[in-house]
Amino acid sequence: MKKAALLFITTSLYLVSCAASDPTNNEIVKNMSNSAIPAGVKTDTATFGEGCFWCTEAFFQRVDGVLQVLSGYGGGHVENPTYEQVCDKTTGHIELCRIVYDPAKVSYDELLEVFWKTHDPTTMDQQGNDVGPQYRSAIFYHNETQKAKAEQYKA
Repeated sequence: MKKAALLFITTSLYLVSCAASDPTNNEIVKNMSNSAIPAGVKTDTATFGEGCFWCTEAFFQRVDGVLQVLSGYGGGHVENPTYEQVCDKTTGHIELCRIVYDPAKVSYDELLEVFWKTHDPTTMDQQGNDVGPQYRSAIFYHNETQKAKAEQYKA
């Protein structure tokens, strides 16, 4: 009986570990992923992999100036993999978040700051309790300026 209770508690904690702290925020976070970008707003894009993309989404969706955070996969050799395929650890993909932001409100440097502070890039193929090659730390730059800033920040 004690083992069953411990298993239930552990499983429950695991399942809610990436959830927002209150239902109102959950609804905002859920709606933000599908929200349209306001017309006339100049945007830029950043793409980061830092472990569980659901947890990563939650960090970036709370940053003022971030307009949209979309989860997906990148860096693998299978076209359009499913979640199950990626979890089988055979596709070579990384869980990623594409962040669309308003550079007038938040800079790429500030997003890099969030990236480096919200995960441990020194643990290979693991973030917290999530283990597997899909949880590697990665920055996919969209232009040479982003590449230079990411390399400078890393150094």
